[in-house]
Amino acid sequence: MRKIGIEEIEDIALGAALLGSGGGGDPYVGKLIAMGAIQECGPVTLLSIDEVPDDAFVVPIAMMGAPTVLAEKALGGNEYKVLYDMVSQFYNRKIFAFMPIEAGGVNSMLPFAAAARLGLPLVDVDGMGRAFPELQMVTFTMAGVNATPMALTDEKGNSVIFRTITNKWTEELARAVTMSCGGSVSVSLFCTDGSIVKKYGVRDIITRSQKLGKAIRTVKEGSGVPEKNFLDASEGIKLFRGKITDVLREVRGGFNYGKALLEGIGEYKGRSAYTEFQNENLAAAVDEKILATTPDLICLVDTETFNPIPTDALKYGKRVLMIALKCFGAWRSPEGLELVGPRYFGYDIDYIPVELRVKGEA
Repeated sequence: MRKIGIEEIEDIALGAALLGSGGGGDPYVGKLIAMGAIQECGPVTLLSIDEVPDDAFVVPIAMMGAPTVLAEKALGGNEYKVLYDMVSQFYNRKIFAFMPIEAGGVNSMLPFAAAARLGLPLVDVDGMGRAFPELQMVTFTMAGVNATPMALTDEKGNSVIFRTITNKWTEELARAVTMSCGGSVSVSLFCTDGSIVKKYGVRDIITRSQKLGKAIRTVKEGSGVPEKNFLDASEGIKLFRGKITDVLREVRGGFNYGKALLEGIGEYKGRSAYTEFQNENLAAAVDEKILATTPDLICLVDTETFNPIPTDALKYGKRVLMIALKCFGAWRSPEGLELVGPRYFGYDIDYIPVELRVKGEA
């Protein structure tokens, strides 16, 4: 158990941006919301998953929709209390703690705001270990946990509880309602017991975000080459270093699809690379050879600051370092790859772990 205040939030948000794998939304807006709540209500108690009783009721808090909408369509301020009341009354159970369902991007921050405002602890766990574009893409789906009953509310006070036959149906129906509510809503889903969270959640993910954020913030303070320091601290695998020469974008079905083209610089001069994304980066290739795919994390960071660059901020002329991080182990299982592997996203290729692809062993 430890306290999370303003200083810790800064590093957690920076690390969460890297775990966003280009998507999940820039945590900046969420960071401001979390900081505002902590300033007003005090620090948040962060619990290790081992400190949660097996029969405790743990409730994820998140936003659904386009993170860019959240920057313009602010929260009403009462959403978390509405969700708390809806969930606790529906289940007739007292909520023990909140948790993030998605550690990458803006959804890393909003559970802190909820926990601060309602005086509940937050659990150091999530259901992805990164960010993914669709609601059902969590480890709890692999465990057979139903996303519903799911509570949804908007800033005006509209609210609904879903009960669906599959988690994919939850995604379909909730996204339709989200679009009707203006493209951004607050939700609680995958509400479950501490025993399930212990067994299937991605442990210590907030702590990992904090360590990553601190490493990015301080990478130039250490001795040695900053790029090597960054790769060592993040356990990143270097794929390419280049300048963005074009970004192709298309909005389809409520998602941002696109491709960023890179021209090599430094030791990569004369070579080319690209990344493709659906909100998050899904595939990366160098000289037309695929080097990394989902569910491994593909991240573009600034070559000077090493700050992560979201896919919606990619632009011509930006100099970037393209790296990959190994995904949470469960995503490499057949069940995980069926849910978030390259074939789910329409790529006619099998998943091969990035560490094997870059060594040319597969």
